Amino acid sequence: MTFNLHRILYLWAGVLVLALLLIIPLAMWARVLGALIAVCCVTWAWVSLRLRAERQLGSVRLAEGMVLPAAGFRQPVVLVCGDGLDGLFGGVAAGQLALRVTERGCYVRVPSLEQLPAITDHLLALRPGWAGQLGVMFSVSPGAHSDGAILAGQMRAFSHQLALARKRGVALPLLLVSYLQTLQDEAPWFCWGSGQAEVRVCDAGACVSLDDWQQQSADSPRQAARMHASIQLNSAVAWLHEAVLPHLVMRSASGLVAICAVTWVPALAHAVNGNLWQQWLRSKVALADHRAVVADAVLPVPDPLLNLLPLGPLRSPVQRASVVALWLFAVAGVVALASSAWQNALLLRQVSDDLRRYSAIPQPTQRNQREFLGRENAVGVLRQDAQRLDAYYRHGAPPAFGLGLYRGERLRAALLAVLAAHVEPPPAASPARAASPVRLDSLSLFASGSAQLKADSAKILINALVDIKAQPGWLIVISGHTDATGDPENNLRLSRARAAAVHDWMQRMGSIPDSCFAVQGFGASQPIAGNDTEAGRAANRRVDIRLVPEAGACALPVASPDRQPPVAFRDI
Repeated sequence: MTFNLHRILYLWAGVLVLALLLIIPLAMWARVLGALIAVCCVTWAWVSLRLRAERQLGSVRLAEGMVLPAAGFRQPVVLVCGDGLDGLFGGVAAGQLALRVTERGCYVRVPSLEQLPAITDHLLALRPGWAGQLGVMFSVSPGAHSDGAILAGQMRAFSHQLALARKRGVALPLLLVSYLQTLQDEAPWFCWGSGQAEVRVCDAGACVSLDDWQQQSADSPRQAARMHASIQLNSAVAWLHEAVLPHLVMRSASGLVAICAVTWVPALAHAVNGNLWQQWLRSKVALADHRAVVADAVLPVPDPLLNLLPLGPLRSPVQRASVVALWLFAVAGVVALASSAWQNALLLRQVSDDLRRYSAIPQPTQRNQREFLGRENAVGVLRQDAQRLDAYYRHGAPPAFGLGLYRGERLRAALLAVLAAHVEPPPAASPARAASPVRLDSLSLFASGSAQLKADSAKILINALVDIKAQPGWLIVISGHTDATGDPENNLRLSRARAAAVHDWMQRMGSIPDSCFAVQGFGASQPIAGNDTEAGRAANRRVDIRLVPEAGACALPVASPDRQPPVAFRDI
C-alpha cells in the first residue's frame, strides 16, 4: 500500500477509537485521556510515515540520465538481482538504480538483496498502478561462485528478502535465470515451470518443446549442435535442482519460483577460476573448462520469457486498504456491541432487582410502620428508575445502551404499571408534631456534594434535637433529600449519607438508643419545590426529621439519681 493509504488507515483507526470512547461508559477523565492518547498515536504514525517515505526516496536514486517509464507503461517491470548485474546494465555507481527498457518490458537493477523490499516500496510509491506488473528476476550463474555454502546462504537471504517484499501486497513472481558459457552461436532460452519436468525452448517470440526444437533443424551440423546443447541443458538443470532450488525456502502455497530458465552466452564477465560449474563438470564427466573471462561481456535479457510470468496483484492497494479498514470497523463494532450488551444487561438486572425488592415487602399496616418505611423507600427507588427510563424515552437512549440493544422500554412499561398500582396506606393518628417535621437545609449542615458535617452545624442540630424528643413507641425518622441536579444514583447515595451523618450526631450527643432511629435517603424523588429555579433546588436540598409511631420501637434507658437525662429531655 502507498504511504497515503497507510495514513488514511491510521486516521480511520483513530476515528474508531474516539467513537468507542463515546460509546463505552467511562469517567470523563478516562475519556479525555483516551482521546489524547489516540490523537497522539495517530499524529506519531503520520510523522513516522512521512519520515519513512523521505528516507526511502532519498536512499533510492536513479542513475544519471535514466527515467522511469510513464505511469501508463503496461509491460512487465522486473526487479533484477543476483549475479552478472554489470553485464546486464553496465557499470553503475553503488546505491543507484539502473534501468534497461526493451520492447517487452522494463528491467530495474537491485544493487543488493537487502534493498529489494525498499525498491519495491519506492516503485509502488512512484507508480501505484504497477502493482500488477512487478516481477523479480534472480540471476544465478555457477561460473560466478567457487563456494557452494556461500551460494546457499545467498539463496536463503534472497528468499527471505523476497518474502518481505511480497508482504507489500504484490505477487512478485520469480524468474530464476542461469547464464552458462559456451562456444556455440545459437543461444535460445530453455525454461520450465515450477514443479514441471517438461523443458520448453523460447526464441523469436515462440515457445516449443525441446523435442520439436531438436527436430526443426534441417542440416546435420545444426542438429548435432542442438543435440549437444540438450546434453549441456541436462547438466545445467541437474545442477540447479541440486545446488540452488533446495535453498529457496517455500513461503507461500504457490511457491517461490514461477519460471526457471537457462541460456548460453559466449562470455561471462563475472566468471571466476575454479567455479562451481567447473567443479560440477570435473565431478561428473572429468573434463576441465579453461575458457577465459571477458571483461566487457554483455548478457541478454529474458524478453521471450516475460509473457510466461503469472503477473497480477494479489489485491490492488486500494482493495487491501479497504479490507484492513473493514477489519478495523468489524473489531470496533464487536467491542461496541459487547459493551452495549453488557450495559443493557446491567440495567435490566438493576431494575428487575428493584421490582423484586418492592414486591417482597408486604402491604404495611398502621401497626407496622417499619414495613411502611421500607416500602416507601422501595417505591422511591422505583420512581428514580422510572424517571431515568422516562428520560431515555423522551431524549433517546445514551450511546452506551444503543446499537439496537436497548431494552429499557419494556422495563419502563413494567415500572409504570407497578407505580400506578401502588396504594399509600392510610395515615396513622399521630401528634401534631409528627405531621410537622423538622426541616434542615442541607447546605447549612454540609458542603456541596459532601456528607461531612460542617464545624458550625452544631447549633442547628442542637435546636433540632430540642424539638425532637425521643419517647417510647416512636421512631425518629431522618430522611435525606437532594435536588435533581447531577447523577440520580450519586444523589441517592449522597442523601443517605447525609441522613446517616445527622443520625450519628444525634445519637452520640443525645445518648438515644439506636432503636429509636430510622435513616432514609430519597435523592431527588420527593421534591417539595420545582427544580427549574435556584430557590426550588435550594428547598429540595434538605434533611427532614419527624416522629412516626411504632409499638416497641424506642426503649429509653432508665434514669438514675446519679445520671443526667439525655439531652433530648432537657429543657433549654
